[in-house]
Amino acid sequence: MRYLYFAVFASGMTTLAIELSASHLLGASFGTSNLVWASIIGLILIYLTVGYFLGGKVADRSPNPRTMYTVMAWGAFTSGLVPVVAQPVLRLASNAFDELQMGVLFGSFTAVLVLFSLPVTLLGTISPFAIRLAIQDTQSAGVISGRIYAISTLGSFVGTFLPSLVTIPLLGTRRTFLVFSAFLVITALGGLWRSVGWRGVLHLSWMPVILVLLGIFWANRPIKTTQGQIYETESAYNYIQVLEKDGYRLLRLNEGQGIHSIWHPTQLAYGGPWEQFLVAPFFNAPDFNPERVKSMAILGLAAGTTARQATAVFGPIPIDGFEIDPKIIEVGREYFDMNLPNLIAIAQDGRVGLAHSPRRYSIIGVDAYRPPYIPWHLTTQEFFQEVRDHLTEDGALVINVGRSPTDRRLIDGLVGTIRMVFPSVYVMDVPYTFNSIIYATAQPSTIDNLYANWLYLKTRPDVHPLLLSAIELAIVYKQPTPQDNIVYTDDLAPVEWVTNSMILSFVFAGDMSELR
Repeated sequence: MRYLYFAVFASGMTTLAIELSASHLLGASFGTSNLVWASIIGLILIYLTVGYFLGGKVADRSPNPRTMYTVMAWGAFTSGLVPVVAQPVLRLASNAFDELQMGVLFGSFTAVLVLFSLPVTLLGTISPFAIRLAIQDTQSAGVISGRIYAISTLGSFVGTFLPSLVTIPLLGTRRTFLVFSAFLVITALGGLWRSVGWRGVLHLSWMPVILVLLGIFWANRPIKTTQGQIYETESAYNYIQVLEKDGYRLLRLNEGQGIHSIWHPTQLAYGGPWEQFLVAPFFNAPDFNPERVKSMAILGLAAGTTARQATAVFGPIPIDGFEIDPKIIEVGREYFDMNLPNLIAIAQDGRVGLAHSPRRYSIIGVDAYRPPYIPWHLTTQEFFQEVRDHLTEDGALVINVGRSPTDRRLIDGLVGTIRMVFPSVYVMDVPYTFNSIIYATAQPSTIDNLYANWLYLKTRPDVHPLLLSAIELAIVYKQPTPQDNIVYTDDLAPVEWVTNSMILSFVFAGDMSELR
């Protein structure tokens, strides 16, 4: 009976480990949006439902341990094969995402999810099967059922944390599948040995051998084979990829829709949202000198592109860069020369880090995207109040926001929220991208201040040209400030719902050419 309980624990742990690992397996090709998560969780629950139903029927027809442990062994073994069988489909999906071939993308996504149907359904049979084996008389049925479900749930609890916190960062997603699969196969073989002796184990003893060989000879292959790829790794938060093209290094995360950082040994102007962060304080009254910028905080440091540009423009000012993924900080230092002596890279959630910072900053920049989402807790009135409390008297907020060509609801909602805290708010669109930049100043200001400061800075020979071009771009691509009454709060901030709606509307409109 004790071994039966252990097997139930191992099965529950493996089932949840597979679910968590599935999100990482798919994340590198399809992203980590709520839509992806909902698909994974929803279908796995369906597979478990089928498994519970079938497990009860099979247990009544063949109520013996040999049947249960054989089913467990096959469920465990096929779980380990999922990333192997899925690999060519995921490669196809990665290429389809780069080319935005939506038909191929949806087809491959469905195909990969279907691969989980067999192993998860088989593992779903274990709990009802174990209950049938454990019940000796009907008077203890309730106690036994509750105990087994409790043990299975405890295993699920362990399986929730082990992949994300331990095995995936240390071993990778594919080896995580293989490790949990092999562990459960060995558990099943142990149950067979205890039930029917060693002869009952022989016909399945090849399973752990195959899994070990896959771990040695297959699991270390590259996850992606993107042209120009020079490095890839997995962390508890992301699939991280570094590409090199025409002398530029690019940081891509997960499915690769979006460049999070860029580096070139001699160039600083990249034509993206990074340099637009430098504009923020120049909405203050003229003549505003770059020397008045004394410090900066960046929430969403990535590999340090904005920090490097800010150092070139403002000098070696203290910069606190908050980046939740410590592995990205390591990659930034190794591949993006993120070794500025004035930059302190802090592996922490941006809002938490800012709240505990003793400093007040001239600029606070928010660029904490996990495409396609900006974290909702960085969009609320309470958060923006925290930002203002950490700004100097002439400080400014700047935030990078996503949009579609026809849907600006997220911008409208953020502007409405920021206006509750800041007296002056401005918006510009970054050309040739789906990015907009929102600026807000701690003191009342006007757009005329930006024009005047630009003219003033042009007369100074010591002003970095990157700053002048960034201000000029903000002037040219300035947008009307929306007058929206929506206010996001810590209690209600439907940012993810707005983003999902925006994505689905854009995708089903059918014209993906603007994304290229």
